[in-house]
Amino acid sequence: MNMLLVMGGIAASLGAILLLLLVVLRPASADVGLDRRRQGNVTDNRNSLITRFSGAAVGAVERGVGYQGGRLFNRAALEGAGLKIAPSEFLVLLSAGSIVAGLLGFAAMGPLGAILLALLVPVIGWAVLSLRQSKRRSAFDLQLPDLIMTLSGSLRAGHSVMRAFDSAVQEFEAPMSEELSRIVNEARVGRNPESTMMEIAQRMDSEDFSWIAEAILINREVGGDLAQVLDQVGETIRERAQIKGQVRALSAEGKISGYILVALPVGVGLMLAFINPTYIGMLFTHPIGIFMSIVAVIMLGIGSFWMSRTIQIKF
Repeated sequence: MNMLLVMGGIAASLGAILLLLLVVLRPASADVGLDRRRQGNVTDNRNSLITRFSGAAVGAVERGVGYQGGRLFNRAALEGAGLKIAPSEFLVLLSAGSIVAGLLGFAAMGPLGAILLALLVPVIGWAVLSLRQSKRRSAFDLQLPDLIMTLSGSLRAGHSVMRAFDSAVQEFEAPMSEELSRIVNEARVGRNPESTMMEIAQRMDSEDFSWIAEAILINREVGGDLAQVLDQVGETIRERAQIKGQVRALSAEGKISGYILVALPVGVGLMLAFINPTYIGMLFTHPIGIFMSIVAVIMLGIGSFWMSRTIQIKF
């Protein structure tokens, strides 16, 4: 009964706050009306109270963190993950998720649960971004040998470099098509294509793509048969890809072992929390238990970092 009263009080408080924000304060819309952006009689039915409030929240966050975003969830990280949203929108989504998770944690486990779940949402957001970046970079690297063959064939057919990139945009799927279209579009507005290619190589963490950019730059300065140069670069990239595959296969066992060792204490703790909350609750209420929890988290972090450095091979 007490728990129901607490949850009812929380729900009533949230409803009152939401009513205050949406009805009393009525934040101004962050969007420019359609009647100001388009000619003619245009009916703008999108500006509901929730839309206006979310737009104002996104605008406030953007004024705080800037156009490029903060240090962690910035525009470069979102573009590297293939997300076509602004950093301010992503931060608003994370903030809303943290608030909801904190309220659920408070209703289920009290203040400590609220803090843990609220902090867990940004960690999950960072993990999702890292995972999407890794998958996108892997897909980009797999498409590089085919890209070089396509560019070499287009150059032998008499096309220019930009025309070869433009034709490759139509033939490849994402993420290669998205990055190549950036090169073509920025070249049309007068930017140096090699600079754009170097930025793509840095964002995709692809040393092989930077070789392609350097080959095109050197050919533009000294001349020569660019198609033949690209064939040699492609052969080197294919050999490197073969070596990378062998290294991944040999280090796969160590990676799986590291994942299991890191996830095992977390999984056991969650299982005990559901089976016997009183038993595991001593780690968060008793001073010695809190000290042991802090030491365990620190040791788990050190062990995870050590294993990640051991199984990560750079070449």
